[in-house]
Amino acid sequence: MGTPWDAGSVVARARATVSAGRTEEAARVLSNAVQADPQDRAARRELAVLLVASERWAEGLPLLRDEVRTGADDLAWAPDVFNAALEHSDFPLVEGCASLFAQLRWGASSDLAERAAIPLSVPKLQHDIDQMHYLQRMGVLGTEYSRVIDAYQAVRDRLVAKGPDAREPLDADANRSIADTYNRLLHVRNTPRVARALSRRWDPVAVEEQYLANAPGVVCVDDFLTEEALGELYRFCLESTVWFGNRYAHGRLGALMQNGFICPLLMQIAEELRDALPRLIGNRYPLRQMWGFKCGPEVPADVTTHADFAAVNVNFWVTPDGANADEHSGGLVVHDVDAPLSWDFDAYNGRQDLIRPFLQRRRARSMTIPYRQNRAVIFNSDLFHASDAVSFLPGYENLRINVTMLYGDREEEAHHLQPSGRETAGVRPAWRSAAFARTRTRR
Repeated sequence: MGTPWDAGSVVARARATVSAGRTEEAARVLSNAVQADPQDRAARRELAVLLVASERWAEGLPLLRDEVRTGADDLAWAPDVFNAALEHSDFPLVEGCASLFAQLRWGASSDLAERAAIPLSVPKLQHDIDQMHYLQRMGVLGTEYSRVIDAYQAVRDRLVAKGPDAREPLDADANRSIADTYNRLLHVRNTPRVARALSRRWDPVAVEEQYLANAPGVVCVDDFLTEEALGELYRFCLESTVWFGNRYAHGRLGALMQNGFICPLLMQIAEELRDALPRLIGNRYPLRQMWGFKCGPEVPADVTTHADFAAVNVNFWVTPDGANADEHSGGLVVHDVDAPLSWDFDAYNGRQDLIRPFLQRRRARSMTIPYRQNRAVIFNSDLFHASDAVSFLPGYENLRINVTMLYGDREEEAHHLQPSGRETAGVRPAWRSAAFARTRTRR
């Protein structure tokens, strides 16, 4: 199928109406088209996405669920809409699609089999217990969740007895007491846009000059967000039950925007970054992915060395400095060596058995950027990098939280998930960063 940007006349008319600021009229146009022809799937899909983007969940979700049930290609069309929205920097539509995916997979009516694809683990259970306690203290969850917390603790204790790294599937019978709430969007904090997200305490022009004029392309920015944006984002990370990714070592938990790590404020930050750094990001490099990570209290150094699939990484930290037990650590280590052209995604993104010998052969030098709340590191995505050793204080609010936004592509592909391979001549380059190529030509 074609992209959603070459759809039929009704859809094109609706989009033109939305662009003119008449969203309600566009919804009526699409609704009339669907009523006149219930088989007009393009109009139905467009209407569903528009309603979800407008936070009209009660109207939009049934349409999408009907599409899932009746469509031969299920949600195969939805990534097309999402990727087109990213490509065109249509941030409201990006937010609407990402929220849709999260609701369908993790929402109140989500399928247990889908949620059970992520196994139980001790760190994930402990995080959820601590988060529910926190949400009770904040008045978000009621006292009825005390029984849920007790059930989680019983499952955690049983799993701990099998070892701290034990994992097991979420079985509806064996885990009946938590099956209805585990891996669910129990609460997503309403976190709207603010007057301004990026702080005026740093100079975007100077940041671009430093990045473009000095290989390999690493810039550190303090006071990255305004105080209002930082506080709102920290609370979003604390309150929102979106931390489903637990496949990472040492108890780290991840959250992707398609899984609920999305809100108007995050989209505002992404939009303001694009506009603030026109030469570095601008219209050349669309937002491709965004995620958050939580970890702590202890994570050893050099366990996460990898490169990413984008052209430019923007990584920033939101947990208060008082949580960090070692002010010289807890941040980011960036090596001055980029991923080989011939390595595929699996190789450069996680194969430590390949990455470490390669860095040794290349006599890589590293730059260590210590952790600071509201510090951002903007760097060339090709460069191998890793979290530094983490030593944070115990406690839910002290978990180290970082946010990463990835802009642009290393190559044309949207994904490169072929089986990992070694450095081999004649293999097509994978996700090569044009930003780094430009930097090198200026040397």
